[in-house]
Amino acid sequence: MSIATLRDLLNASQRAVVFSGAGISTESGIPDFRSPGGVWTKMQPIYFQDFVSSEEVRKEAWRRRFSNTDGWNNAKPNRGHLAVAKLVERGTVASVITQNVDNLHQISGVSDEKVIELHGNATYAKCLRCLARVELSVLEEEFTEHGTVKPCKCGGIIKSATISFGQSMPEAQMRRAAVETELCDLFIVLGSSLTVFPAADFPMHAKRRGARLVIVNRDPTDIDEHADLVIHDGIGDTLTAALGAH
Repeated sequence: MSIATLRDLLNASQRAVVFSGAGISTESGIPDFRSPGGVWTKMQPIYFQDFVSSEEVRKEAWRRRFSNTDGWNNAKPNRGHLAVAKLVERGTVASVITQNVDNLHQISGVSDEKVIELHGNATYAKCLRCLARVELSVLEEEFTEHGTVKPCKCGGIIKSATISFGQSMPEAQMRRAAVETELCDLFIVLGSSLTVFPAADFPMHAKRRGARLVIVNRDPTDIDEHADLVIHDGIGDTLTAALGAH
């Protein structure tokens, strides 16, 4: 019944938004950071101010990145990502707001301009001063040879293009996400515990604006009672089934 309801909501929507969290990427083998047994239960996160102020902290951050402690290397999109890409392709989903940094929505076929990355992207780096993009392959070679990542040509510190603890949320992406939330008629949460704010405010804002709200997440969230449809099951299975009879 829930799959049929989801299918009906998708078919009726003129402008849907997908809001994805760690739960969609765990199905690609990427470990969750905040859940019990997740990455942050095994090691302390590195805070932005510590990264900026300490060469030793920066070395540790790059060591973790290049040793694939986070599990992002070689991860592939799963059926959930592919189903979202199909919904974008057919025009049902106007944009994908994601808390993930693994680039899997783009790899699955969603164009960059359709993906709003609230927490940045782990597949490349940027200079914190001039914002120049730097490829990780170049930095890994440098780190392997010298044990450190040198400053940018402008003198700025180079950091992976993710939003770290203590770092300000990206204003442009937050504004875009707010606009898409205002415009949508269906807001679909996929694999988010909805505990990280301010991003977790978007689903309820969409609901208050009159959109239908769907939550697909293995565990209950604090706003399940406000949703039009809640499915506590795998995202890949759920979306594949909902699209299968379209």
